[in-house]
Amino acid sequence: MQSLMSRKTLFASTLVLVLLGALSGCNTVSGVGQDVQEGGRVLQDAAD
Repeated sequence: MQSLMSRKTLFASTLVLVLLGALSGCNTVSGVGQDVQEGGRVLQDAAD
């Protein structure tokens, strides 16, 4: 049972670190929107 708790804790910690890293890359909600929009452009250009 301890192993399962350790895995959940590790997963949660990793998820928090990844989210913090992603949010620090764009300082505002507007920045997130611009990043998502740019990603859409890249995918659209790759499809064309």
